[in-house]
Amino acid sequence: MTKKALFVFLCVALCAGAWAQSPLDGMSKLKEYRAMRASSSDPNWEHGNGDARPIEPGQTLTLAELQGPGRIVHIWFTIAHNERFYGKLLVLRMYWDGEKNPSVECPVNDFFCEGHGADMYVNSLPFRVTSEGRARNCYWPMPFAKSAKITVTNEGTKRCDAFYYYIDWQKLPKLSEDEAYFHAQYRQEFPCVKGRDYLILEAEGKGHYVGCNLSVRQREPGWWGEGDDRFYIDGETVPSIQGTGSEDYFCDGWGIRKLDGLYYGFPISEGYETNSRHTCYRFHIQDPVPFNKSIKVVIEHKGARRMPDGKWNGYVERFDDFSSVAYWYQREPHKPFPPLPGPKERLYSADSLFIEGESLVDSVEAVGPEPFNQPLDGWSGGAHLFFTPFELPASIKLKFNVPKAGKYAVTVQLTKSWDYGVYQAYLNGAPGPTVDLYSDKVMLAPILNLGTHNLSEGQHEIKFEAKSKNSASSGYYFGLDFIELIPE
Repeated sequence: MTKKALFVFLCVALCAGAWAQSPLDGMSKLKEYRAMRASSSDPNWEHGNGDARPIEPGQTLTLAELQGPGRIVHIWFTIAHNERFYGKLLVLRMYWDGEKNPSVECPVNDFFCEGHGADMYVNSLPFRVTSEGRARNCYWPMPFAKSAKITVTNEGTKRCDAFYYYIDWQKLPKLSEDEAYFHAQYRQEFPCVKGRDYLILEAEGKGHYVGCNLSVRQREPGWWGEGDDRFYIDGETVPSIQGTGSEDYFCDGWGIRKLDGLYYGFPISEGYETNSRHTCYRFHIQDPVPFNKSIKVVIEHKGARRMPDGKWNGYVERFDDFSSVAYWYQREPHKPFPPLPGPKERLYSADSLFIEGESLVDSVEAVGPEPFNQPLDGWSGGAHLFFTPFELPASIKLKFNVPKAGKYAVTVQLTKSWDYGVYQAYLNGAPGPTVDLYSDKVMLAPILNLGTHNLSEGQHEIKFEAKSKNSASSGYYFGLDFIELIPE
């Protein structure tokens, strides 16, 4: 066979293999199930449009109670909730066949690979999140023999005004004996514990691991992801699956960058400064990891650190904030999950000072029109400071108070849109980074890091000066969500 003929043969074989694996393969075959749906549609379905459910603080909303045998094939949520980081405060739980301990227990956003309680785009095979991070879709198949129950609990302090949902499922004649049940578990360490690897999953029974997402908030500058992944199968003391670095496990290389993909991706990656955030996902759809008795999945929390002598060490234990969700299938019963961290524990704000942009409107000195408090229904904590200049020069100065002298990482959460400008930040007169705030959609910008500074007790100043605008932008607008001071 000539090289050309071999090349053509391989191309045809690969295409044939891809076709055999296509989700459209088998569409022409008749189906033996009945298509069903549980949704938030108005009970007055002929004349009403109240297609959402509120959830009061501390209350639980039951989304579905299904009688099997069946299989959930699609879940969709969208939410209107003005509490900051509400995605960490709404907890999703799923129960199969009347079990007391949930097989799924995760903050809503973490379940959909939206880390840090932020709303963000996700574009993968099992999860697809659009509408600036507000339209959440899940396509993991979830079979059950007898029953399925799905709930959401509001563990925040504010009312969730509207929770919209679809649970699309198939009523089956019977469930195959080789079906395993879907599981998802949230874990966190704020910060990672010294002397032990970060635990992603520890399960007992027979099943297979199908992936995870990992969110990291840096507590110091530098590259955080030099740690290796390790899989201990069926009680191993030496892991039979060992990795070569965090970005390698998540299928990238030489660091990470924002990207999406069917099996791996990085919905958020903000650089390598203090308070930079990252969210990574990796799905073992082509390469699930089976276990017969148990599985333990861990990853080291190692990377680069500046040592006391001022020199950098590229491979040393770090103490960043890690949180994760593991996804797997197994036969029941499953090992009960450890208690979910409380709502305050799941937020980073315990040791941080948040200064809302809208609270600073009265302190502003503006070159151009006066900024104002703009309500933002359903996101950005309900409001932000909005500055709307039509021409240059344009700038605003904001004064904020530091209650206690100390060393702080100073970060800023800005918003982006189609009519926003390019702005430079200044802290107490010292020039900082320049950021292009143009986006074709309204959304939160990546965290803007102004560095770590020794701040005295009392008043300080941040200035934002319009420098230009993106060629696609129609204006010089600017939006400030909040300033965060993180003590070191």
